[in-house]
Amino acid sequence: MAQAPLAGADIGGEFELIDKDGQVVRWSDFEGRYRTVYFGYTYCPDVCPVDVQRLARGMALFSEEQPSLAAKIQPIFITIDPKRDTPEVVGQFTGAFSDTMIGLTGSEEQIQQAADTFRIFYARGAGPDAGYLMDHSNITYLFGPQGEPIATLPTDLGAQAVAEELARWVR
Repeated sequence: MAQAPLAGADIGGEFELIDKDGQVVRWSDFEGRYRTVYFGYTYCPDVCPVDVQRLARGMALFSEEQPSLAAKIQPIFITIDPKRDTPEVVGQFTGAFSDTMIGLTGSEEQIQQAADTFRIFYARGAGPDAGYLMDHSNITYLFGPQGEPIATLPTDLGAQAVAEELARWVR
């Protein structure tokens, strides 16, 4: 197998966030599973829902071809807008795309720490209190069973490209 594009990169690692049920979730909870990680926000008018939909559809296509391998992957959505993205809101958002994707939120400090750990840029844009947008990186990462960075998933190229990239790395 070829060397993973992100092999040895200092991306990802421990975090402590909150799921839709208000339970604490840590990076280490997924030990032994592949993980996809996407940072975004539920009020995003365009990029986030498209990327998450393409990721979910790519996972579904991969699952049709390789159900036992797909079962080893945990898709994770982490908000960059904890002010509006409560546990319930991130749960509804991810549930609209996938039964297996989990949505995570937390305090502003917890989100900043996670974003820094995953090398994600984000900033609140200008706008009224309820109507602001967020500027942010839109990268979908694939991590291995020990939490090691493997590759980015090409959500910009569509679901089929995502499924093909998963097939390349998930064993």
